[in-house]
Amino acid sequence: MANKLPGVFPGKVDKNSGNNKNFSYSKEEVVSKPIVQKNIKQKLNKIFNSSNYVYKADVEITLKDKTITRRIIGKNKTHVITIDNELIPISDILDIKIKKDN
Repeated sequence: MANKLPGVFPGKVDKNSGNNKNFSYSKEEVVSKPIVQKNIKQKLNKIFNSSNYVYKADVEITLKDKTITRRIIGKNKTHVITIDNELIPISDILDIKIKKDN
């Protein structure tokens, strides 16, 4: 014979306990923003700390007005240094990535 279980009697809730998060959904607008300088510095550090980087790295640099391909050999606080002793201001760089060999 099956045992009959007692009924459940829930208590009355008089107030909001606040343990549920209140949130809402909205349509997200896509806004084109320039890349933050911190991200450029992180990308540069990633290139220079890479196991593939020994002395120089071929990179594609997107500047405010054009995209260039250079071989970089170092950097300081304000500039990237190319193998041709060209100084490229980090503040002018929008994006930098390692050039893929085809």
